[in-house]
Amino acid sequence: MAQEQSFEIIPVDELLVKVEGLRRQNFRLVQISATRLAEQLELTYSFDLEHRLTNLRLHVPTGDAKVPSITGVYWAAFLYENELHDLFNLQVKGIAVDFQGTLYKTAVKFPFGSTKAVFS
Repeated sequence: MAQEQSFEIIPVDELLVKVEGLRRQNFRLVQISATRLAEQLELTYSFDLEHRLTNLRLHVPTGDAKVPSITGVYWAAFLYENELHDLFNLQVKGIAVDFQGTLYKTAVKFPFGSTKAVFS
């Protein structure tokens, strides 16, 4: 059986309002992911309530990728947000626990944050 799922594309400045609304309705945070597109990052925030997924999707330009932290609403999001910083160079403002780029040790800084090919 397929799980019911919805996607809503939102601007960055609506992220906190939407997340707060989902929290008030008792949705739980499932995951935050990123995909590198040509000139932007596509971020997907997934939430669940009674086996129904609700996804908020937003796009941020790669040169100046900044989003507000949702850790004030979902504290555990700090792990996802640090991961997005370390792997994609996404600047997350106001993370409750900020590892300052040291959550992951990678051979290449921000391995998914650039379109340049890296060869060893």
